[in-house]
Amino acid sequence: MALIHHTTMTPTKLELLTGWLPKQSWYVGDAGAPELFRAGGFRLDDPEGEVGIEFMIVVDSGAREPVAYLVPMGYRGAALEGVPGEALIGTSEHGVLGTRWIYDGVHDPVVMAQVRALLRGEATPQHQSRSDAPDPTVTVHGTGPCDGLDVRINRVLRPGEAAHGESGRLVAGWTWPDGTAARGVLATFAPR
Repeated sequence: MALIHHTTMTPTKLELLTGWLPKQSWYVGDAGAPELFRAGGFRLDDPEGEVGIEFMIVVDSGAREPVAYLVPMGYRGAALEGVPGEALIGTSEHGVLGTRWIYDGVHDPVVMAQVRALLRGEATPQHQSRSDAPDPTVTVHGTGPCDGLDVRINRVLRPGEAAHGESGRLVAGWTWPDGTAARGVLATFAPR
């Protein structure tokens, strides 16, 4: 199980995301900087113990209507080779581990392998801020083989758990700025 260090990161993940998020093709905010707050998320364990894996849900409360975004992230102790430049969210100084390269998880092979394992029912979602603590609020529906299927990450989150017949749905919750709880589909298996 991943060890959660209660320490500082400079810049913080939210500071990095504030600059990175508006540059993404799926960002639906206006031209101004987003006003982000952490609204939910969970972690996955890397079986090799090398890559930190976090699924962070942030809400942009500065938009006309609040928008929830899912950003899967891979934290590495060295730069990841062979990924496009936009895959790097940024670097941060971790108070215990030193420099961390933080990547958009859809470009990190370890992150995506663990998402596939989770959707197959072979990995356990972990609490976002506690070590060795499964997160039972994160659920997977319709687990099974994924041959011939790709993982689709939903970047802009909408409340609702989708059709019951949909195979391999990852569902988790977040909190809107007014304190209202929501749940939605974060990722699914989709045909190639």
